[in-house]
Amino acid sequence: MDVRQLRALVTVAEAGSVTRAAELLHLVQPAVTRQIRTLEQELGVTLFERTRQGMRPTAAGTTMVERARRALHELERARAELRPTPGVVTGIVAVGLLDSTSELLAEPLASAVVRDHPGIELRLLTAYSGHLQQWLDEGDLDLTLLYNLAGTPSLDVEPLVRERLWAVAPASAGLSAERPVPFDEAVSHPLVVPAPGHGLRRVIDAAAAQARAELSLVVQTNSMPVQKQLVRAGHGWTILPGVGIAEDVASGSLSAAPLCAPEVWRSIVLATSRAGRVTPAAEVVARELSRQIQSAVREGRWPSAELSGPSA
Repeated sequence: MDVRQLRALVTVAEAGSVTRAAELLHLVQPAVTRQIRTLEQELGVTLFERTRQGMRPTAAGTTMVERARRALHELERARAELRPTPGVVTGIVAVGLLDSTSELLAEPLASAVVRDHPGIELRLLTAYSGHLQQWLDEGDLDLTLLYNLAGTPSLDVEPLVRERLWAVAPASAGLSAERPVPFDEAVSHPLVVPAPGHGLRRVIDAAAAQARAELSLVVQTNSMPVQKQLVRAGHGWTILPGVGIAEDVASGSLSAAPLCAPEVWRSIVLATSRAGRVTPAAEVVARELSRQIQSAVREGRWPSAELSGPSA
Protein backbone atom coordinates (compact mmCIF):
# COMPACT_ATOMS: atom_id res chain seq x y z
CA MET A 1 0.00 0.00 0.00
CA ASP A 2 1.44 3.37 -0.97
CA VAL A 3 0.41 7.01 -1.11
CA ARG A 4 -0.47 6.84 -4.82
CA GLN A 5 -2.98 4.07 -4.16
CA LEU A 6 -4.55 5.97 -1.28
CA ARG A 7 -4.81 9.13 -3.37
CA ALA A 8 -6.38 7.17 -6.24
CA LEU A 9 -8.87 5.58 -3.84
CA VAL A 10 -10.00 8.89 -2.35
CA THR A 11 -10.16 10.65 -5.73
CA VAL A 12 -12.27 7.90 -7.34
CA ALA A 13 -14.65 7.98 -4.38
CA GLU A 14 -15.00 11.76 -4.58
CA ALA A 15 -15.20 11.96 -8.38
CA GLY A 16 -17.50 8.95 -8.79
CA SER A 17 -15.66 7.62 -11.83
CA VAL A 18 -12.23 6.35 -12.81
CA THR A 19 -12.22 8.58 -15.90
CA ARG A 20 -12.78 11.77 -13.92
CA ALA A 21 -10.33 10.66 -11.22
CA ALA A 22 -7.65 10.08 -13.86
CA GLU A 23 -8.17 13.63 -15.16
CA LEU A 24 -7.86 15.08 -11.66
CA LEU A 25 -4.74 13.03 -10.90
CA HIS A 26 -3.17 13.72 -14.34
CA LEU A 27 -2.87 9.99 -15.01
CA VAL A 28 -4.14 7.65 -17.68
CA GLN A 29 -7.28 5.71 -16.80
CA PRO A 30 -5.64 2.24 -16.78
CA ALA A 31 -3.10 3.44 -14.19
CA VAL A 32 -5.88 4.50 -11.80
CA THR A 33 -7.75 1.23 -12.38
CA ARG A 34 -4.57 -0.74 -11.68
CA GLN A 35 -3.97 1.13 -8.41
CA ILE A 36 -7.51 0.38 -7.20
CA ARG A 37 -7.30 -3.29 -8.19
CA THR A 38 -3.90 -3.71 -6.54
CA LEU A 39 -5.26 -2.19 -3.34
CA GLU A 40 -8.29 -4.49 -3.44
CA GLN A 41 -6.05 -7.53 -3.90
CA GLU A 42 -3.81 -6.49 -1.05
CA LEU A 43 -6.74 -5.91 1.30
CA GLY A 44 -8.74 -8.89 0.11
CA VAL A 45 -11.98 -6.91 -0.23
CA THR A 46 -13.95 -5.17 -2.96
CA LEU A 47 -13.73 -1.41 -2.52
CA PHE A 48 -16.11 -0.25 -5.26
CA GLU A 49 -19.30 -1.33 -6.96
CA ARG A 50 -19.36 -0.58 -10.68
CA THR A 51 -22.85 0.86 -11.40
CA ARG A 52 -24.51 2.79 -14.21
CA GLN A 53 -24.12 5.90 -12.11
CA GLY A 54 -20.39 5.33 -11.69
CA MET A 55 -18.10 3.98 -9.00
CA ARG A 56 -19.82 3.60 -5.63
CA PRO A 57 -17.77 2.62 -2.53
CA THR A 58 -18.79 -0.59 -0.81
CA ALA A 59 -19.11 -0.66 2.98
CA ALA A 60 -15.45 -1.72 3.17
CA GLY A 61 -14.58 0.95 0.62
CA THR A 62 -16.30 3.67 2.62
CA THR A 63 -14.29 2.72 5.71
CA MET A 64 -11.05 2.63 3.74
CA VAL A 65 -11.75 5.96 2.03
CA GLU A 66 -12.30 7.61 5.41
CA ARG A 67 -9.03 6.23 6.79
CA ALA A 68 -7.10 7.04 3.63
CA ARG A 69 -8.40 10.60 3.57
CA ARG A 70 -7.22 11.05 7.15
CA ALA A 71 -3.79 9.56 6.38
CA LEU A 72 -3.33 11.84 3.38
CA HIS A 73 -4.40 14.82 5.46
CA GLU A 74 -1.79 13.99 8.11
CA LEU A 75 0.92 13.67 5.46
CA GLU A 76 -0.09 17.02 3.97
CA ARG A 77 0.02 18.55 7.44
CA ALA A 78 3.49 17.09 8.09
CA ARG A 79 4.83 18.47 4.81
CA ALA A 80 3.57 21.94 5.72
CA GLU A 81 5.18 21.78 9.16
CA LEU A 82 8.53 20.53 7.86
CA ARG A 83 9.22 23.38 5.45
CA PRO A 84 11.57 25.31 7.72
CA THR A 85 11.78 29.07 7.47
CA PRO A 86 13.67 30.77 10.32
CA GLY A 87 11.31 32.62 12.63
CA VAL A 88 8.18 31.61 10.69
CA VAL A 89 5.53 29.28 12.09
CA THR A 90 4.13 27.01 9.39
CA GLY A 91 1.55 24.27 9.18
CA ILE A 92 -2.09 23.42 8.60
CA VAL A 93 -4.50 24.17 11.45
CA ALA A 94 -8.11 22.95 11.40
CA VAL A 95 -10.33 24.99 13.74
CA GLY A 96 -13.90 24.24 14.80
CA LEU A 97 -16.27 27.16 15.38
CA LEU A 98 -19.75 26.85 16.85
CA ASP A 99 -22.43 27.85 14.33
CA SER A 100 -23.61 30.66 16.57
CA THR A 101 -20.12 32.21 16.78
CA SER A 102 -18.97 31.90 13.18
CA GLU A 103 -20.29 35.26 11.95
CA LEU A 104 -18.58 37.04 14.83
CA LEU A 105 -15.25 35.19 14.84
CA ALA A 106 -14.45 33.61 11.46
CA GLU A 107 -13.43 36.67 9.48
CA PRO A 108 -11.42 38.44 12.23
CA LEU A 109 -9.60 35.20 13.06
CA ALA A 110 -8.77 34.51 9.41
CA SER A 111 -7.62 38.10 8.84
CA ALA A 112 -5.31 38.05 11.87
CA VAL A 113 -3.75 34.70 10.97
CA VAL A 114 -3.22 35.65 7.32
CA ARG A 115 -1.71 38.99 8.32
CA ASP A 116 0.56 37.86 11.15
CA HIS A 117 1.30 34.22 10.24
CA PRO A 118 1.22 33.75 6.47
CA GLY A 119 2.93 30.36 6.83
CA ILE A 120 -0.16 28.91 8.50
CA GLU A 121 -2.89 27.40 6.34
CA LEU A 122 -6.13 27.90 8.25
CA ARG A 123 -9.11 25.57 7.83
CA LEU A 124 -12.37 26.64 9.47
CA LEU A 125 -15.20 24.19 10.08
CA THR A 126 -18.52 25.18 11.63
CA ALA A 127 -21.07 22.89 13.27
CA TYR A 128 -22.91 22.19 16.49
CA SER A 129 -20.90 21.28 19.57
CA GLY A 130 -21.53 17.52 19.37
CA HIS A 131 -20.22 17.27 15.83
CA LEU A 132 -17.19 19.43 16.61
CA GLN A 133 -16.27 17.28 19.61
CA GLN A 134 -16.54 14.14 17.48
CA TRP A 135 -14.30 15.64 14.80
CA LEU A 136 -11.75 16.65 17.45
CA ASP A 137 -11.78 13.13 18.93
CA GLU A 138 -11.29 11.66 15.45
CA GLY A 139 -8.35 13.93 14.66
CA ASP A 140 -10.05 16.02 11.99
CA LEU A 141 -9.70 19.20 14.09
CA ASP A 142 -6.68 20.59 15.94
CA LEU A 143 -8.77 22.76 18.26
CA THR A 144 -12.40 23.75 18.61
CA LEU A 145 -14.92 25.75 20.59
CA LEU A 146 -17.39 23.60 22.57
CA TYR A 147 -20.36 24.18 24.88
CA ASN A 148 -20.52 23.48 28.61
CA LEU A 149 -17.62 21.05 28.86
CA ALA A 150 -15.56 20.80 32.05
CA GLY A 151 -13.02 18.41 30.55
CA THR A 152 -12.80 14.75 29.60
CA PRO A 153 -10.07 12.09 29.74
CA SER A 154 -9.39 12.75 26.05
CA LEU A 155 -9.62 16.56 25.94
CA ASP A 156 -7.95 19.58 27.50
CA VAL A 157 -10.28 22.55 27.84
CA GLU A 158 -9.81 26.23 28.62
CA PRO A 159 -12.88 28.24 29.74
CA LEU A 160 -13.25 31.34 27.58
CA VAL A 161 -16.68 32.94 27.92
CA ARG A 162 -20.13 32.47 29.40
CA GLU A 163 -23.20 34.00 27.81
CA ARG A 164 -26.85 34.42 28.65
CA LEU A 165 -29.53 32.81 26.50
CA TRP A 166 -32.40 34.78 24.99
CA ALA A 167 -36.01 34.17 24.09
CA VAL A 168 -36.34 34.82 20.36
CA ALA A 169 -39.66 35.63 18.67
CA PRO A 170 -41.06 37.19 15.49
CA ALA A 171 -40.57 40.94 15.26
CA SER A 172 -44.30 41.42 15.90
CA ALA A 173 -43.88 40.04 19.45
CA GLY A 174 -42.00 43.20 20.39
CA LEU A 175 -39.48 41.58 22.72
CA SER A 176 -36.80 43.94 24.02
CA ALA A 177 -33.39 43.61 25.64
CA GLU A 178 -34.60 45.93 28.43
CA ARG A 179 -37.49 43.60 29.42
CA PRO A 180 -36.30 40.09 30.30
CA VAL A 181 -38.82 37.30 29.69
CA PRO A 182 -39.52 34.66 32.38
CA PHE A 183 -38.52 31.21 31.21
CA ASP A 184 -41.97 29.69 31.75
CA GLU A 185 -43.57 32.45 29.68
CA ALA A 186 -41.11 31.90 26.82
CA VAL A 187 -41.70 28.15 26.69
CA SER A 188 -45.47 28.53 26.88
CA HIS A 189 -45.28 29.39 23.17
CA PRO A 190 -44.76 26.73 20.49
CA LEU A 191 -41.00 26.18 20.28
CA VAL A 192 -38.48 25.61 17.50
CA VAL A 193 -35.46 24.07 19.23
CA PRO A 194 -32.26 22.15 18.53
CA ALA A 195 -32.55 18.39 18.17
CA PRO A 196 -31.83 16.11 21.18
CA GLY A 197 -28.14 15.59 21.87
CA HIS A 198 -27.22 19.14 20.87
CA GLY A 199 -25.38 21.08 23.60
CA LEU A 200 -27.83 24.00 23.54
CA ARG A 201 -30.77 21.60 23.78
CA ARG A 202 -29.29 20.09 26.93
CA VAL A 203 -29.08 23.57 28.46
CA ILE A 204 -32.71 24.28 27.54
CA ASP A 205 -33.90 20.94 28.93
CA ALA A 206 -32.02 21.53 32.19
CA ALA A 207 -33.58 24.98 32.56
CA ALA A 208 -37.03 23.50 31.89
CA ALA A 209 -36.48 20.91 34.61
CA GLN A 210 -35.36 23.62 37.05
CA ALA A 211 -38.41 25.76 36.25
CA ARG A 212 -40.70 22.67 36.17
CA ALA A 213 -41.92 23.86 32.79
CA GLU A 214 -43.26 21.78 29.90
CA LEU A 215 -41.84 22.46 26.44
CA SER A 216 -44.30 22.70 23.56
CA LEU A 217 -42.16 21.56 20.64
CA VAL A 218 -43.27 22.12 17.06
CA VAL A 219 -40.01 21.61 15.15
CA GLN A 220 -36.59 20.27 16.14
CA THR A 221 -33.66 21.03 13.86
CA ASN A 222 -29.87 20.83 13.78
CA SER A 223 -29.58 24.19 11.99
CA MET A 224 -29.59 27.58 13.70
CA PRO A 225 -30.46 29.40 10.43
CA VAL A 226 -33.49 27.10 10.10
CA GLN A 227 -34.50 27.89 13.70
CA LYS A 228 -34.45 31.60 12.93
CA GLN A 229 -36.19 31.18 9.57
CA LEU A 230 -39.08 29.27 11.16
CA VAL A 231 -39.45 31.85 13.93
CA ARG A 232 -39.50 34.68 11.37
CA ALA A 233 -42.26 32.80 9.52
CA GLY A 234 -44.37 32.64 12.70
CA HIS A 235 -44.06 28.95 13.55
CA GLY A 236 -43.08 29.65 17.15
CA TRP A 237 -40.41 31.05 19.45
CA THR A 238 -36.92 29.73 20.10
CA ILE A 239 -34.06 30.08 22.58
CA LEU A 240 -30.63 31.12 21.35
CA PRO A 241 -27.47 32.87 22.55
CA GLY A 242 -27.34 36.59 21.93
CA VAL A 243 -24.33 36.28 19.64
CA GLY A 244 -26.39 34.22 17.20
CA ILE A 245 -29.21 36.77 16.82
CA ALA A 246 -27.55 40.19 17.22
CA GLU A 247 -27.73 41.05 13.51
CA ASP A 248 -31.30 39.75 13.15
CA VAL A 249 -32.49 41.90 16.06
CA ALA A 250 -30.59 44.93 14.77
CA SER A 251 -32.21 44.54 11.33
CA GLY A 252 -35.67 44.17 12.88
CA SER A 253 -36.33 40.70 11.42
CA LEU A 254 -36.58 39.16 14.91
CA SER A 255 -37.21 40.42 18.42
CA ALA A 256 -35.49 39.00 21.50
CA ALA A 257 -35.12 39.38 25.25
CA PRO A 258 -32.84 37.73 27.82
CA LEU A 259 -34.41 34.92 29.82
CA CYS A 260 -35.06 35.27 33.54
CA ALA A 261 -36.57 33.23 36.40
CA PRO A 262 -34.26 31.44 35.94
CA GLU A 263 -31.55 33.15 33.94
CA VAL A 264 -30.07 30.60 31.54
CA TRP A 265 -26.38 30.63 30.70
CA ARG A 266 -24.05 28.54 28.57
CA SER A 267 -20.27 28.39 28.77
CA ILE A 268 -17.87 28.12 25.85
CA VAL A 269 -14.46 26.47 26.13
CA LEU A 270 -11.51 26.01 23.83
CA ALA A 271 -10.73 22.30 23.51
CA THR A 272 -7.70 20.41 22.23
CA SER A 273 -7.02 16.70 22.15
CA ARG A 274 -4.74 15.05 24.70
CA ALA A 275 -4.03 12.22 22.27
CA GLY A 276 -1.75 14.11 19.90
CA ARG A 277 0.88 16.82 20.01
CA VAL A 278 -0.42 20.37 19.72
CA THR A 279 1.72 21.88 16.99
CA PRO A 280 3.30 25.35 17.25
CA ALA A 281 0.94 26.52 14.49
CA ALA A 282 -2.09 25.27 16.42
CA GLU A 283 -0.84 27.01 19.57
CA VAL A 284 -0.55 30.28 17.64
CA VAL A 285 -4.09 29.97 16.26
CA ALA A 286 -5.48 29.03 19.69
CA ARG A 287 -3.98 32.19 21.21
CA GLU A 288 -5.35 34.31 18.38
CA LEU A 289 -8.84 32.80 18.71
CA SER A 290 -8.78 33.54 22.45
CA ARG A 291 -7.73 37.14 21.72
CA GLN A 292 -10.56 37.59 19.23
CA ILE A 293 -13.10 36.36 21.77
CA GLN A 294 -11.73 38.67 24.47
CA SER A 295 -11.94 41.65 22.09
CA ALA A 296 -15.50 40.81 21.04
CA VAL A 297 -16.68 40.64 24.65
CA ARG A 298 -14.80 43.73 25.89
CA GLU A 299 -15.94 45.83 22.91
CA GLY A 300 -19.59 44.85 23.42
CA ARG A 301 -19.90 42.93 20.15
CA TRP A 302 -20.90 39.73 22.01
CA PRO A 303 -24.28 40.39 23.71
CA SER A 304 -24.80 39.27 27.33
CA ALA A 305 -21.36 37.65 27.50
CA GLU A 306 -18.79 37.54 30.31
CA LEU A 307 -15.19 36.42 30.06
CA SER A 308 -14.22 33.43 32.18
CA GLY A 309 -10.99 31.66 33.03
CA PRO A 310 -7.57 33.40 32.76
CA SER A 311 -8.91 35.99 30.30
CA ALA A 312 -11.55 37.35 32.70
